[in-house]
Amino acid sequence: MIIPIRCPTCGKPIGHLWEQYKKEVKKGTKPKTAMDKAGLERYCCRSVFLAHVDMTKKVGRFKK
Repeated sequence: MIIPIRCPTCGKPIGHLWEQYKKEVKKGTKPKTAMDKAGLERYCCRSVFLAHVDMTKKVGRFKK
């Protein structure tokens, strides 16, 4: 639901790069280029960003 602070595989801190990545992709930049700009080089860290689905708003509807 929320991007992890560290990559679950290698342990590199990646949580602080999420907002930068989202801004770049929203501008129309390809995800590959956005991850290169953010400094994500390892495939495990890249997979976390590519596979992440933000469900915060969907889950928040069910909170009482």
